[in-house]
Amino acid sequence: MQIILMEKVVNLGQLGDVVKVKDGFARNFLIPQGKAKRATAINLKAFEERRAELEKQQAELLVQAQARAEKLEGFMLQISQKAGPDGKLFGSVSIIDIVDALKAQGYEVSKSEVRLPQGPLKQIGDFPITLAFHTDVTATITVSVLGAAA
Repeated sequence: MQIILMEKVVNLGQLGDVVKVKDGFARNFLIPQGKAKRATAINLKAFEERRAELEKQQAELLVQAQARAEKLEGFMLQISQKAGPDGKLFGSVSIIDIVDALKAQGYEVSKSEVRLPQGPLKQIGDFPITLAFHTDVTATITVSVLGAAA
């Protein structure tokens, strides 16, 4: 299916690109989330009329994301969990725990912005975590998992 991208999509293209994707990806994800529209003559014409407005919106979102990333870059977040004597946690530190701890510190971060490539944290220690605020903007924070007596 041919679609017009309404915003930058990672590994797919930039705003305004006409790309061919699988039907299910377009129908189930890109179109419902407003990231794309079908590439019909009417939609192409309407997009070209709104192109400047859409580019301005994307630039504003990028600036906001850069400001948020600047505030959080290098931040040290401490989370305390029950742990055994060998340093393994009873349970784990998940994305929700990280979002809640950041919220308690006064930072608004959504679950979809937190990246844990190795999954939940299950040991005591310091772990670098990536926060993706925009397709081009990321910030790295350190999550320090502290062990509490069981």
